[in-house]
Amino acid sequence: MIEIREIKVPYGSDIGEVIRKACRKAGIGHKDIKGYRILKRSVDARRGREVSQVYNLGLALDGEDRLVLEKGFSVVRDEPYRIPVPLREHRRPVIAGYGPAGMFCAYVLAKAGMRPIVLERGKNVDERAADVERFWREGKLDPASNVQFGEGGAGTFSDGKLTTGTHDRRIGFVLDTFVRFGADESIRYDSKPHIGTDRLRDIVKNMRLETEALGGEIRFMHCLTGIKTEDGKLRAVTVSSPEGTYEIVTDDLVLAIGHSARDTVRMLFESGMRMEPKPFSMGVRIEHKQEMINKAQFKGQAGGLPAADYKLSKRFPDGSSAYTFCMCPGGYVVAAASETGGAVTNGMSCSARDGENANSALLISLSPDVFPYEGPLGGVKWQREIEKAAFELGGGDYRAPAQLVGDFLNDRESEGPGSVIPTYRPGVRFTDIRRCLPPIITDTLKKAIPEFAGMISGFDSYDAVLTAPETRSSSPVRILRDGSGESCIKGIFPAGEGAGYAGGIVTSAVDGIKTAEAVALG
Repeated sequence: MIEIREIKVPYGSDIGEVIRKACRKAGIGHKDIKGYRILKRSVDARRGREVSQVYNLGLALDGEDRLVLEKGFSVVRDEPYRIPVPLREHRRPVIAGYGPAGMFCAYVLAKAGMRPIVLERGKNVDERAADVERFWREGKLDPASNVQFGEGGAGTFSDGKLTTGTHDRRIGFVLDTFVRFGADESIRYDSKPHIGTDRLRDIVKNMRLETEALGGEIRFMHCLTGIKTEDGKLRAVTVSSPEGTYEIVTDDLVLAIGHSARDTVRMLFESGMRMEPKPFSMGVRIEHKQEMINKAQFKGQAGGLPAADYKLSKRFPDGSSAYTFCMCPGGYVVAAASETGGAVTNGMSCSARDGENANSALLISLSPDVFPYEGPLGGVKWQREIEKAAFELGGGDYRAPAQLVGDFLNDRESEGPGSVIPTYRPGVRFTDIRRCLPPIITDTLKKAIPEFAGMISGFDSYDAVLTAPETRSSSPVRILRDGSGESCIKGIFPAGEGAGYAGGIVTSAVDGIKTAEAVALG
């Protein structure tokens, strides 16, 4: 199969037109094609041009070798992922956490015949979804079952974005696995693939059922609470469950705990695990009318096109920087607290992306040298402080503090919404968000919003809504590991976003796979 790149067609063209144009571009006859595969698809909406789609296409042809030699075409080479074969007998490995890293680690280990035991502190996805909906509707938080904790991890209540800047050979296996369990085929080739919160829940469940069929065991409402070591090696783990506390003797523990398991991180720190503070980001969610974003991005050609997205960043001369993250077209700002007495925001979209508003995290990059608290857990303490202040400013009932962009830029407290109605449930309280966010964040936000308005017309519109705080974009802690993937305690493998080695669903899944390989081959 050869690859034909940069095939540009009007938006919405059928695949037949794409193939015809690929043939013309390559100088080959349509009758020579034995098959095709879409390798990449993106939207080109650059200013002053008709909105188009750009494809890279793989074509299976007669006489491919000759065409490769004569015309210099690239050859499409498939490299299927191979499940590792364990090099020795292992006690059943234990995985703490069942977000993307834990899910893929468990799946690979189960396929390798190692019968992993997964400890997930939250509930299965169906029960979890009911608890989250109750929290959004009534403001009743379950600290064990929420947007952060439960089957699928925090990514289950997001847009299901699968974008990544990495180029690891395991990414194909991740995407193929999602497709196998229910995702649309298009995630394999779209430049900005997404699944949608509504579809992701079934995919997560289907993957778990297959892992169990292969010999894995997922224990919901079972939380890692302690580790036992001897001569620098793991010997057992302690677990709390609804039935009481118990112990599992094991040689291998994977820490796929996610970025919000703060009590687990403290337990590990107090047990001698080496850690360090790492850079992370905090800020707010910004909400606009999706129609405005469509017009700005598609230059008035929004009819029949998908909900537009954006990705913005700006670094200032004083070293501060701001950027947008986890942009949710046609989505919703959601309550994402996991601790009593704290307010946290996040964003999500369903697969149709047909909500009235667009939202995105608007974040400020923060390095450990600006943390107000020292030590590996200094960033965690800072997060909690901001979340508590936001909870109190919102009224103490899990409403979030919110402010209109125009009022924020003019240093005025907001009294209510304008044309953009906030989607956050259980509701917002209009106020001045400076009362819960530190100046290092708000001062940079005030500089960044006008800059971003120069990139997207209307970004600084008066009625756009800022909802605070966005504190859980990533972990502020890194659990140190060596080149083999192990921590300072032999047999313990930090993995994924919570351990400080990933930043999203795909990179977390890939890190979980790498960790499974380290366990199997160690």
